[in-house]
Parts: sequence; C-alpha cells; structure tokens
Amino acid sequence: MDNQPKNQISRKGLTVWRVYGSMETAVIALIAIGVGVLTYFFDWPQWLYAVYVAVILFFGFLLIYLFPKIRWQRWRYEVREQEIELQHGLFIVTRTLVPMVRVQHVDTEQGPILRKYDLAEISISTAATTHTIPALVTSEADELRARISVLARVAEDDV
Repeated sequence: MDNQPKNQISRKGLTVWRVYGSMETAVIALIAIGVGVLTYFFDWPQWLYAVYVAVILFFGFLLIYLFPKIRWQRWRYEVREQEIELQHGLFIVTRTLVPMVRVQHVDTEQGPILRKYDLAEISISTAATTHTIPALVTSEADELRARISVLARVAEDDV
C-alpha cells in the first residue's frame, strides 16, 4: 500500500494497549485457575496444569506484547482539507476516507486509563458511522478536534 497516511498515534498508546492486554490476560488467568480447581476436585490428569499455564503464557504474549505492537505500528491517520484518511488493522489492514462534507460532529473521549497517560481518542461521526482515532496526546486531540470542526464547517459552506 503506497501513500500511507503520515501521522502515527502516540507511543504511549502502546503502553495503554499493553495495560488493556494485561487486564484481559488476568481474566484468562482467573478462568484457568477456576478450571484448575475443577481439575483438582474431579481428579483429572495432572498434565492439564501445564496446559493451563501454557494457555495463560500464550495469551499473555499475544495480548500484552504482539497485538499492541502490531496495532501501534499499523495505526495511521491524516487530516486533509477535503477528507480524513484512517488506516488500521492487525491482520486485515483497513483504509478509510471520510469526506469532510459528511462529518457531523467530532468528540474527544478520555477514560481513566487514557487520562493517566495524558491521552484521548477522537470520535468522528457521520450520518451512517462513527470513526475513532485512538491514543492521541490530549493537547493534540483537542487541536485536531478543533481543526476537523473548522474544516467540516468550511466544507459545508462550499456545498
């Protein structure tokens, strides 16, 4: 794919996605521990414990290290006068063009984990869909929201 969008999301986004991956891995570990307790009470084979540990380690590697790294490397965006281009995807890379004429409103969102790392995400709403640019530094997200808002108004005035 040539002509990729030039802007990349903040490197702190990688850390945030790893925190989310740690939480997901913790849930998987709790499930594996629960199944391990069942193994103990029902006298199932002892080698299953090794399988449970392997599953936890495998999902931990994928969710904490590999997927966030690939996701961060692939996420790109660019805001132009006439359109917003987004590119993202882990296994299937999706490129989206959102015409400025279609933009209805732009929001910034920030949950507790994003706030801890001074990050926010932008949601761009059209009549049919909502597109999100994740893990932007808060000041950059505010500037981008204002810029898109101005460009969307200008695009409406031209029509």
